[in-house]
Amino acid sequence: MSSQPARRTLLGVDVGTVRIGVAVSDPEGRTAVPVTTVRRGRGDLDRLAGLAQERGVAGIVVGLPRSLRGGEGQAAQASREFAADLARRVAPTPVRLVDERFTTTSASQGLRDAGVGTRRARQVVDQVAATAILQAALDTARSSGEPAGELVPAPPPAAPAGPVASAGPIETADDPAADETRTG
Repeated sequence: MSSQPARRTLLGVDVGTVRIGVAVSDPEGRTAVPVTTVRRGRGDLDRLAGLAQERGVAGIVVGLPRSLRGGEGQAAQASREFAADLARRVAPTPVRLVDERFTTTSASQGLRDAGVGTRRARQVVDQVAATAILQAALDTARSSGEPAGELVPAPPPAAPAGPVASAGPIETADDPAADETRTG
């Protein structure tokens, strides 16, 4: 009987206000490569969940944009909210937040240095940033032996609205049957 190695393929996500860059690792969890760019908005979580399922990923890494001093502003809060929504959508697949300082800047600079024009760069910069985020997470995990970043708890789905189920009859002071059971 042969045992299969644990799958270590991860999906990397760079969340922007307009686009979401996506990268994937090889099955050994060593190298990240760009995959696609997803338009931000209606259906984006479904598209990412579909990519995760198609690729059979063991987890998803979402970039967390921190300031130079490590603080978090509006962009970081938006990434946290997106990651929580994604975690709910792909549960039980784990979603982790990792520091993404400089990834988009580095990706843009790398594309310029490679002679990629501005119009083409806009189409792929998010994928390149997602690749940098994922590669950093893979390198950290390999050197530390622990997954990189902070695990995002998958919030439970919202409870459906409707009538509350009763636990049984409620005893009241005006109920003659209740009087009989108390006295008898």
